[in-house]
Amino acid sequence: MKPVWLMLVLGVTLAGMNHADASNNKPAKAATDAATSDDPFLWLEDIHATRSMDWVKKENAVTTKQFVDNAEFVKTRDSLLEVMDSDARIPDVNRMGDYLYNFWRDKANPRGIWRRTTLAEYRKTSPAWEVLLDIDALNKSENKRWVFKGAQCLKPKYDRCLLSLSPDGGDAVAVREFDIPAKSFVKNGFDLPIAKTEASWIDENTLYVGTDFGPGSMTESSYPRIVKEWKRGTPLSSAKTVYEGKTTDLAIGASHDRTVGFERDFVSVATDFFHSELYQRVGDQLKHVDVPTDATADAHREWLLVQTRSAWTIGGATYPSGALLATKFDDFMAGKPAFTVLFKPDAHTSLASYNWTQHHLILDVLDDVKSKLEVLTPQAGDWKRETVPGSPAMSTISVADTDPDNSDEYWLDVTGFLAPSTLQRGVLGSVPAETLKQGPAFFDASKFDVSQHFVASKDGTRVPYFEIAPKGMKMDGSNRTLLYGYGGFEVSLQPFYSGSVGRAWLQRGGVYVIANIRGGGEYGPQWHQAALKANRPRAYEDFAAVANDLVKRGVTSAKHLGAEGGSNGGLLMGNMLTLYPQLFGAIACEVPLLDMKRYTHLSAGASWMAEYGNPDTDDWKFIQTFSPYQNVKKDGHYPPVLFYTTTSDDRVGPVQARKMAAKMQSMGHNNVWFYENLEGGHGAGADNKQAALMHALAYDFLWDQLK
Repeated sequence: MKPVWLMLVLGVTLAGMNHADASNNKPAKAATDAATSDDPFLWLEDIHATRSMDWVKKENAVTTKQFVDNAEFVKTRDSLLEVMDSDARIPDVNRMGDYLYNFWRDKANPRGIWRRTTLAEYRKTSPAWEVLLDIDALNKSENKRWVFKGAQCLKPKYDRCLLSLSPDGGDAVAVREFDIPAKSFVKNGFDLPIAKTEASWIDENTLYVGTDFGPGSMTESSYPRIVKEWKRGTPLSSAKTVYEGKTTDLAIGASHDRTVGFERDFVSVATDFFHSELYQRVGDQLKHVDVPTDATADAHREWLLVQTRSAWTIGGATYPSGALLATKFDDFMAGKPAFTVLFKPDAHTSLASYNWTQHHLILDVLDDVKSKLEVLTPQAGDWKRETVPGSPAMSTISVADTDPDNSDEYWLDVTGFLAPSTLQRGVLGSVPAETLKQGPAFFDASKFDVSQHFVASKDGTRVPYFEIAPKGMKMDGSNRTLLYGYGGFEVSLQPFYSGSVGRAWLQRGGVYVIANIRGGGEYGPQWHQAALKANRPRAYEDFAAVANDLVKRGVTSAKHLGAEGGSNGGLLMGNMLTLYPQLFGAIACEVPLLDMKRYTHLSAGASWMAEYGNPDTDDWKFIQTFSPYQNVKKDGHYPPVLFYTTTSDDRVGPVQARKMAAKMQSMGHNNVWFYENLEGGHGAGADNKQAALMHALAYDFLWDQLK
């Protein structure tokens, strides 16, 4: 299980088709800096100040009048909301013991219900669900606006859970203990106030907790600096400190593995986004798991798996970047490493993920960004290896869930740009995968083709991209085309089905393109590292190369080509706007980073210095080359641009989009639009209705500008 901090710092964007406290938003810091700064819009960093919010309301009103208050927008928004609220959607489940759990939002339950059912019921067309918690009813009873952020339940009974509830959709959450049989919160149970908290079970009466324990207890990145062991019935202030990190660390966490016969405790010390130290906790002693700091180590039963990010020489052998290695955990800790190579990348392949069942390991391998699965079985020497057959072309097939404590059950999600998701279940060695649920078709896929193309970037690197286009499309440069990208944090963009894209873009006759640029993980760690820090412009050159290729091939032309991206992809959009404005007819820039001079002082920005560099050092010499806020010019010629963000985003924060829009408007640039949703956090929507509005705003803006 990934630590909470890692899930938080990875960007989530609306195009994925899919309570900010003062210390995180840092208005006091902005006020202090104002005296020495030449930034005339620093006041917008005071997120909730009356002056700031008045500006937001004014801009929202202007954008709403232009793009929202019309029948076409209502049609688009309602069409997308129909997709998001559809009862025909696959209810995604995860197994805990004998039950399958699901969180569900629809028209009747806008904030959602947490529920469960049995496998036998789930097989039915209309399963009977047992509702455990109704978030809308909870909000009514408590006069709150909680957003459900997940549950962590105690093995093996799964009758007690830690529920995370955000007051507005941001990353900071309240954590409360919940009794499954009673379907209620535990009176005088574990209860943590709103903070960026990581809490996990040790046993029924003990937790590991990293949270805001008071001044100085959080890192500069706004994540827990201290992890403690907390006993039931005692005040949090009396919890025993297990590990205390530095303020410059990214995050500290601890966990307990309850696997019978292999019970272990671990402490993780993330020094930055890509480097960490792992320790096994034995009593009050910490034993270092001595793998490279940029590698990931994962213990499962008797095994230790190590995934490398750089070449590693140990035991007389050198293993490449992007490899997956296995050895016996106890032997490794005793200084006797004997690794077996489970995966070794080549020029076309990378390891997307791996998942354990009770007796097997499933590898999800990308081959030129298309999925294939392999099943490995531990044995002496090389592990037994089998390929899972039947992966559809141009598809993503991923492991949705397994039950590694009890069985070899596995669940697969199979999807493609034109193929609605199917959910399959099997048991390795005994039950072949069978389709249990089929997602609905939200648009007529028969009218479109999917193709993959490759283009040489500025330095000659071969960059892939996917294109979804109408059959028989005229290659005359007239097609409205939307180019999407991300290019950071080793995140891969793979084929996926989106009813929203289908309805709001493809059905209108548009072309949709995904660029697999450097900075992502499509070809493993080296593909990501090629665009780190001073090399960040390589990602932007890749995206520009794809844009040029679309024009060269006759798919579109600059005036008909739009671009969209969010979070790190919002930084990508900012650089397309300022460095390559001639390539695009319009840009949608979502929950973005833009002011790279001050990003480390805003919200969770300090956590990304390993990706971009530290602008308070000599790194600014290269960072300034890709800082849109500093690079926008009064005499520049820029395409129409929409910036949108959320007030409650405590990860990237709303201030960068605010400042960029305000600066461009002050320079006299026309067609600069801004919209800020009050809720939703980094995902930009606290419920389906809000998400549909934000999706529709982006798509209608782009479609209108590219005509």
